[in-house]
Amino acid sequence: MRAAHLQRQVAESFGADARRYDRARPTYPADLVDRIVAAGTGPDFLDVGCGTGIAARLFQAAGCRVLGVEPDPRMADLARQAGIDVEVAKFEDWDPAGRTFDGVIGAQSWHWLDPAAAAAKAAAVLRPGGRLAAFWNAFEPPQGLQEAFVDVYRRALPDTLAGGFWTRPAIESYRAGCAKVADMLNQTGAFGEPEEWLSRWERPYTRDEWLDLVPTTGGFTRLPEAVQQQLLDGLGAAVDAAGGSFTMSYSTIAATAARRR
Repeated sequence: MRAAHLQRQVAESFGADARRYDRARPTYPADLVDRIVAAGTGPDFLDVGCGTGIAARLFQAAGCRVLGVEPDPRMADLARQAGIDVEVAKFEDWDPAGRTFDGVIGAQSWHWLDPAAAAAKAAAVLRPGGRLAAFWNAFEPPQGLQEAFVDVYRRALPDTLAGGFWTRPAIESYRAGCAKVADMLNQTGAFGEPEEWLSRWERPYTRDEWLDLVPTTGGFTRLPEAVQQQLLDGLGAAVDAAGGSFTMSYSTIAATAARRR
């Protein structure tokens, strides 16, 4: 996560199949959305790196007016089809044209931004008392299936660190990313004390649903096709061996702070 903003080719790969991304990516828990909305100063929200609008739609349903900023026009187009107003730009370069907001969110996107520039831009567009919330879904499959996933990745990508992702709780990586966001917010001098908010939930997956999601993960579509197929075959076999379905445990973790008044 610390270096993701330097890997633009990976960030830009998600739009290769925007409809799959929108269909397969997990949602975000309602209790976290409600908490962010309640902690803000009003209904005007900016969704940074809004993608296809997965989070923006949740905030709209909670009564917010949402403007998205998204660098990939393919993703932005799909978000617009779902009723989200979107401007195509990298957040660091985006011109707010004097507009300010009650809340700024980044759902599974903040690590793709330059951390210092993004923190400064968020401070500039938030109204006094407005809240920034950058959040991520950390997922953890059942123990036996997690070990099987490790084996699949290590066989398909033996000379990389890809398999290592599954060998430790995903929440640890995201917690480190949240600490980095908090650091950058503190350095602006514009925010109050950053907090970590955590919401736990579960989602069942069939074999086909899981294999639909896997190609939407970072860097997958940049792998050779033979490696992609090896991964999908191996992961599918692992889920089949576990009974054809499983329940994923999710922890949605947020780094959040309010703009000083």
